[in-house]
Amino acid sequence: MAKATFGAGCFWGVESAFRQVAGVTDAAVGYMGGTLANPTYQDVCTDRTGHAEVVQLEYDPGKVPYEDLLRVFFEIHDPTTLNRQGPDYGKQYRSVIFFHDTQQEVAARAMKEELDRTNHFPRKIVTQIAPASEFYRAEEYHQRYFEKHGIHACGTH
Repeated sequence: MAKATFGAGCFWGVESAFRQVAGVTDAAVGYMGGTLANPTYQDVCTDRTGHAEVVQLEYDPGKVPYEDLLRVFFEIHDPTTLNRQGPDYGKQYRSVIFFHDTQQEVAARAMKEELDRTNHFPRKIVTQIAPASEFYRAEEYHQRYFEKHGIHACGTH
């Protein structure tokens, strides 16, 4: 198994989307990229810890290549908006790929460049690409949020 970590706005929807991908064996929501150790949701929502809401995946690279995960990532959110997804705004909602090794970094940078070069989106991609740091699992009530509440998208509850 391998790990992949993505931030694409509200982590509930990101988790739900990646759970549908064949080859993804687990997904957990949490926080990465900040300065505070063991942040809570309330801490991250202050927009002062530097963390992004992220989903950390475990996946089988033999069943789903990392590039396929990148494609899902770029298609489930707007990677051209800075620190904002829909009605949610702040650094915690930034578009970010946290890579776990050099191969992931190279693949992420190549896909971002290709999407920009081919004008796949109407504006330039602002997605950050950064080394993975400590992953702090979010509180249990955030895990599988859509599943627990019978909703299918952010803003429909």
